[in-house]
Amino acid sequence: MDDAYILSHVDHTLLKATASWDEIAQLCKEAVTCKTASVCVPPHYIKRIREAFAQLNICTVIGFPLGYDAPAVKAAAAKQALSDGAAELDMVINLTDVKNGDFAAAQAEIAALKKIAGKHILKVIVETCYLTKDEKIALCRAVTDAGADYIKTSTGFGTSGAAMEDVLLFKEHIGPQVKIKAAGGIRTRDDMVAFLEAGCSRLGTSSAVSILAGGSAEGY
Repeated sequence: MDDAYILSHVDHTLLKATASWDEIAQLCKEAVTCKTASVCVPPHYIKRIREAFAQLNICTVIGFPLGYDAPAVKAAAAKQALSDGAAELDMVINLTDVKNGDFAAAQAEIAALKKIAGKHILKVIVETCYLTKDEKIALCRAVTDAGADYIKTSTGFGTSGAAMEDVLLFKEHIGPQVKIKAAGGIRTRDDMVAFLEAGCSRLGTSSAVSILAGGSAEGY
């Protein structure tokens, strides 16, 4: 598996709260040079990126990182992000619904955001570090039935990130139209290869470009 193939599956990510425009611009330059799948950035920077880097595929986050915004707030944020120039949305589910056993509410929220996203990609962050196996399986069904495009392991802001056992569990329980994004804690080239070989279609990491250039992993 060559580096170009790996990078073509990477959402090159910078989501830290203190991210400056200089840092975001550097991320975008790297994404252009390395031909990553997208940049994943805070909503605040979407318009500026679209103006400065018209060719980039922009991904942003909704309800990030805790997920417990009201559905109407997430809907408004999704509409604004798309209007500003985002092409992909990574939403965080409402974990309080999950912990209350209300998977119908979780599914309804996902479906509402997919309706807004339309032809654009919607990825659903389920934050596996807080879930039981049964909750993960139930969310695979909810993501599938809601029509989302991806199930995503983690925000990178929880207690742990992507785990191979979760990717394999997802593969067993998602529908055929749903893809998998592993994110958080991907620190080595071997990690990236392993997740791609396991069936992930995207990797969320801030470190891929640095790692593949012989540097070290930092951040997300």
